[in-house]
Amino acid sequence: MDIGIFFAYIIIMTEYHLAASLLNWYQHHGRSLPWRVKGGAHPDPYVVLVSEFMLQQTTVKTVLDYFSPFMRRFPTVESLAAADLEEVYRYWQGLGYYTRARSLHTTAQTIVKDFGGRFPQTRENVLKLKGIGAYTASSFLALAFNLPETVIDGNVIRIICRLYHLTEPVEQILPLIREKAQALTDPQHPADYASAIMDLGAVICTPKKPQCLLCPWQNACLSRGLPELEQIPDRAKPAKKEKNGSVYLIFNTAGQILIRKRSEKGLLSGLYEFPWTDEGTLGFNDAEDSGEAVSHIFTHIRLNLKIYIVHTNASPVADGRFVDIEKLSDYPFSTLMKKVYAKSLPSLSSVSDVSV
Repeated sequence: MDIGIFFAYIIIMTEYHLAASLLNWYQHHGRSLPWRVKGGAHPDPYVVLVSEFMLQQTTVKTVLDYFSPFMRRFPTVESLAAADLEEVYRYWQGLGYYTRARSLHTTAQTIVKDFGGRFPQTRENVLKLKGIGAYTASSFLALAFNLPETVIDGNVIRIICRLYHLTEPVEQILPLIREKAQALTDPQHPADYASAIMDLGAVICTPKKPQCLLCPWQNACLSRGLPELEQIPDRAKPAKKEKNGSVYLIFNTAGQILIRKRSEKGLLSGLYEFPWTDEGTLGFNDAEDSGEAVSHIFTHIRLNLKIYIVHTNASPVADGRFVDIEKLSDYPFSTLMKKVYAKSLPSLSSVSDVSV
């Protein structure tokens, strides 16, 4: 046998056994999640679609608190497509990245209108859906239809880099990472394999203190036991920018508070808010410094807002409306605005029994 063919055979067999050992580990130790089944594709692609949108830039632990209530209210793609966007926002409150909710709503409408309620099963058509990029398309097709797609997220990148001891900056070796990840993907069981490798990264091959002794790939891992293990992969983290601004709780003499709906473009679009700015102050006359402030992190930005109190009977901002404080829960607010109100409660005793 030609030596090149021999080594190629050895590599293929190694990849085959790695995939098999991972799948066996997954069957016994894989996480039980409400949007997942073992043994192939999920019977309802809509369940996979909703979970994929929720899990974008959000941990499984966080999503677990929101997934079931959302599915009870919008159990089918048709029910979501027919819903008012503002109600969708209300069920998304706390998950953050609200453009995902709007994109999911638009995607549901597209599936109903353009695909007759049937979920597309080709990469080309899935990528046409709002809010779906390369990673989500691969994950959706694998988990919903058991199609041979390779899922590559942060967990997979970390596992591949450690397994093959790839220490160069990730941005420089992405094609190599993708090539090795694709070679490992089991073409007969892509749904289970996708879930398995994500679980491996989430509970075993973690960024810090990986559980190597429990890993099904421990004997093949070239980085196991090395002092630099936790520094693999090499991913430079961008420094978080910091912005300082102000937010205003504006009350009229009837005890109502002013809110406004944010523009449909940009950060927190479509949600309600108390007037705020990330550049100094809005210059309201007679604004009282409450002595309180909140901080919130948006991906790469840390936002610090000082809280001011204003008393007036006329809305000082465009599109502002005064509402009864006990009605605030009827409006979708971001986590940032909830933080503002919660931080101000001690100094607003008259409304201390109200939650946003």
